[in-house]
Amino acid sequence: MKIAQIAPLYESVPPKLYGGTERVVSYLTEELIRQGHEVTLFATGDSNTSARLVSHIDEALRLNPGIQDPIAHHIIQMQDVMERAEEFDILHFHNDYLHFPFSATLGKPCITTLHGRLDLPDLQYVYNKFKDRPLVSISDSQRKPLKDVCWAGTVYHGLPLDLYNKGEGKGDYVAFIGRISPEKRPDRAIEIARKAGIKIKMAAKIDKADQPYYQKHIRKLMDQPHVEFIGEIGEAQKGEFLGNAKALLFPIDWPEPFGMVMIEAMACGTPVIAFNNGSVPEIIDHGESGFVVNTIGQAVKALNQIDLLDRKLVRRTFESRFSAGIMAESYLHLFERMIPKKRKRIYMSTEMEKILNTYKTKQAS
Repeated sequence: MKIAQIAPLYESVPPKLYGGTERVVSYLTEELIRQGHEVTLFATGDSNTSARLVSHIDEALRLNPGIQDPIAHHIIQMQDVMERAEEFDILHFHNDYLHFPFSATLGKPCITTLHGRLDLPDLQYVYNKFKDRPLVSISDSQRKPLKDVCWAGTVYHGLPLDLYNKGEGKGDYVAFIGRISPEKRPDRAIEIARKAGIKIKMAAKIDKADQPYYQKHIRKLMDQPHVEFIGEIGEAQKGEFLGNAKALLFPIDWPEPFGMVMIEAMACGTPVIAFNNGSVPEIIDHGESGFVVNTIGQAVKALNQIDLLDRKLVRRTFESRFSAGIMAESYLHLFERMIPKKRKRIYMSTEMEKILNTYKTKQAS
């Protein structure tokens, strides 16, 4: 199958540091190629991929201080996609709704995975206007704000099985990974660790938009003796960081569409203590791969019981539900459903070729 993967340009594929969407696009692209498909990736020029790369810009937009208008570059990317659309059996977009005004005119099947939150009021106007565009959710919870749209399916994110190894959790600390932002609730994580009497290591980024929140609410908490702020880390550091942690704290306060770090922790055999919001109850098997809680008190109690969980079982749960292979197979199933006529024509032409060859052989004899 000839597949176009269209990624946002804010980060490279995969990202150098933070960037969940671009990381998923990378894992999916590489797995599709491993399974024998021909993939073209529309992404930034500094992306590292086995696919054919199409790009007009050398560097990810977030890392380029000279970028003033990121939408301008995405418009160029959309034009590149339009000009090459005939080359593909299907086009898979990861750019939210940017392509909606033209994708239906391409004459090719298009599908869009939505990676972000969908409960923002302005989004209702867009998705109500383009109700016929096939959409993929990354959790069932993510769908709730958009009822009357064309959901093609839900596909959970996946990681390569060999990306991380099971750790032993002997670091005597709990981990926090994510943005320092109100919805991620780093303050909760710090309080949970304090009340449980354990050290917390925080590997987190601070966006410019979140600087006021950090300065007002979080900075003073970092001075506590049980808190170690590491800063933003990349994929290469995550395995050791998560594998040595007794648990990952995921005390979110918003409808998280998926939560990539939860399955990264599970891949390391590290159980997750997560607040019951968004996708959390879909990802975490309570009492097996972690604990789903509603209060800080429940989180502290869960942390005190964390050694009762089997880290081998946590890893096996990841392997059975959240591998890149499972993710790719799920997407391929959706792709197949969208291009049945093409595949039927290929099948019929092959059968006809067999009939004709048999007829020619008989004629020759």
